[in-house]
Amino acid sequence: MRFFLTGVSTGGIFLFFVSCATVPTEPLAAGELRLLSMNVLKDGEIRANLPLMVNVNFEADGKPEIRTACFYFSGDGPYCLKATDVNYGSPGTIKIQVRANTPVSYLLEGYILYIRDGKLQPSNVIATHVRVISH
Repeated sequence: MRFFLTGVSTGGIFLFFVSCATVPTEPLAAGELRLLSMNVLKDGEIRANLPLMVNVNFEADGKPEIRTACFYFSGDGPYCLKATDVNYGSPGTIKIQVRANTPVSYLLEGYILYIRDGKLQPSNVIATHVRVISH
């Protein structure tokens, strides 16, 4: 029983650190971009093989050059697209159209590639659940 409780508490601590690492709470470093949240903009149902608009909220130090948005559908990917619809605000937003090919529930994970100190850098990873139906 003690082994079980130790494993449960250790697992809980691990999950706590993993979730905290996804969206750091410390102040932004110079030129850093941090993703805050992601949601799917939908009119009705999300259907397989049709465009799916994803809205990503971020905060940034300044206006870093955002190059690419990359997504995984339950580990399948990355599928990377040029980020063209970027709004620097408080928070900033990036809108990207992706496609889910199979009707199933996915864990949609995403990150952004951006220029920081002259180098291409990945942002932190964020995720949301998406249920796709057949059309």
